[in-house]
Amino acid sequence: MELWWLLLVLGVSFALCRFLLMLIPPNVPSIYVDASDVLDDGNHPMEDTFIYIPSKGKAAQADKVQCYEPATMKYLGYFPALTAEEVKEHVDQARKAQKVWAKSSFKQRRLFLRILLKYIIEHQELICETSSRDTGKTMVDASLGEIMTTCEKITWLLAEGERWLKPEYRSSGRSMLHKVSRVEFHPLGVVGAIVSWNYPFHNIFNPMLAAVFAGNGIVIKVSEHASWSGCFYLRIIQAALTAVGAPEHLVHVITGFSETGEALVSSVDKVIFVGSPGVGKMIMKNAANNLTPVTLELGGKDAFIVCDDVDVPHVAQIAVRAALQSSGQNCAGAERFYVHENVYSDFVAQVAKIVKSVRVGPPLTGRHDMGAICMPEHTDRLQSLVKDALDKGAEIVVRGNFGNLGEEVVGQFFPPTVMINVNDTMKLMQEETFGPIIPVVKFSSDEEVITMANDSNFGLGCAVFSGSQRRARAIGSQLHCGVAAINDFASNYMCQSLPFGGVKDSGFGRFAGVEGLRACCLVKSVVEDRFWPFIKTVIPKPLQYPVAENGFEFQESLVGALYGLSIWDRLHGIINTLKLLSDQNTAGAAGRGH
Repeated sequence: MELWWLLLVLGVSFALCRFLLMLIPPNVPSIYVDASDVLDDGNHPMEDTFIYIPSKGKAAQADKVQCYEPATMKYLGYFPALTAEEVKEHVDQARKAQKVWAKSSFKQRRLFLRILLKYIIEHQELICETSSRDTGKTMVDASLGEIMTTCEKITWLLAEGERWLKPEYRSSGRSMLHKVSRVEFHPLGVVGAIVSWNYPFHNIFNPMLAAVFAGNGIVIKVSEHASWSGCFYLRIIQAALTAVGAPEHLVHVITGFSETGEALVSSVDKVIFVGSPGVGKMIMKNAANNLTPVTLELGGKDAFIVCDDVDVPHVAQIAVRAALQSSGQNCAGAERFYVHENVYSDFVAQVAKIVKSVRVGPPLTGRHDMGAICMPEHTDRLQSLVKDALDKGAEIVVRGNFGNLGEEVVGQFFPPTVMINVNDTMKLMQEETFGPIIPVVKFSSDEEVITMANDSNFGLGCAVFSGSQRRARAIGSQLHCGVAAINDFASNYMCQSLPFGGVKDSGFGRFAGVEGLRACCLVKSVVEDRFWPFIKTVIPKPLQYPVAENGFEFQESLVGALYGLSIWDRLHGIINTLKLLSDQNTAGAAGRGH
């Protein structure tokens, strides 16, 4: 009894000590990042050679990436569109730096992550404002999609990253019982990432964190629609790398158009692409020339399923957030809403009420719930999807009002729109929308909604809501997609231990989680002898060259001894194997006697 009490006291003491140690803040260096150009008002003079045509969105010269605020159309400046030769120079620099970084310790890599985490937490407003100006999203949307996701990624890598990159020992099987088997994870070299514009901060940090923690260098091509913020975010990374003594040029952010991206694909050891299926196919085709491995995240057409046993007001709030997050410009956003007929009318009414209250406008000029559309001309495409649906019988229940913006605002906005009487003949239900449109479809049974939800070329994610978790889980398990949230929306991405990616036109491969981290590695299997001094690997006599007459008979008996279905089959195989081995040894001795 006294022993049990002693063990209990020791356990409680140990747990208390660990808790108290957690209260002591780690000694993490601070970094300084020049943000003077980010903090100005954005009223840069345009180049004389640049002609801005509002109806055409963000025009650009072939050798320059012109940058504007989508919410105000203020000019932010320009960045060079790199040529193929310039891209290769960046990759060569990263390759030289990576050879040094590959020998770095996990302690040094963790310090790099902690420095970044400290800076991000202390400069949330600056980072979110930068993202907001470049993409038009609100500060709240920037915090949710840029800050929290990145902080979660960093903390997961700090907690578990080293564990999943250490050698992993595996069973050696029956025939190799005398061997030790393991999997080793080595850096690939230089990773190339071509990322989208919708979350410019996180889309840079997400592949960079995994690649650098795994010992790689990385060159990231940012979208021509969000280049201004990317170049500032690079300074944060470079300052943190310098603080830990990392080699210069380990991480690069480059700007440009298709030529820049093509050159990157042909130069690196692994490609991570976030974008559209059409461009993804071109990336894959170019990567095939060098057999470069690729991870493709190509967007989705996620189904949002509402069963008849839900708390409708609660789910309606989640539904609107799922559709309007970052003005609907979210690869994991909900784009098809399937609602059970018993709660259909109530759900539509609740969603319409919420959408009516949504305030749309330039995110940094007042209190707004939804910001602008980032890509030029995308508002025209969204309107064409709405028109196609209306022409085929759909109805608009409500459209958000942004008349309060005033005539002087020339930003790229689209009103949040709720539509009913939609069906699968409409482009709105087949093509990726990437905008704040909520099409609602009625269903009558679980079997019907599963069929409807699977009728899509995309397969990224889904969200299923039911008062019965078992029912929601059963529906989600039958949907052909890579990510499923039960009674929630997109919570998977905040669980950074989980892989993220899809199937069909949503792409393949995974980032995030163990799978995403190890995808940045050369996965090498290693087998070696166990440390048994009295046992060494030898080829049995019957199998040595020249192969004995009874070589196949010996091999046949050995297979039976190792893999026979019953103990008697294996025992019979062992006896035959030993007998044949003995016969071979006897024959060999007789041969030596002659």
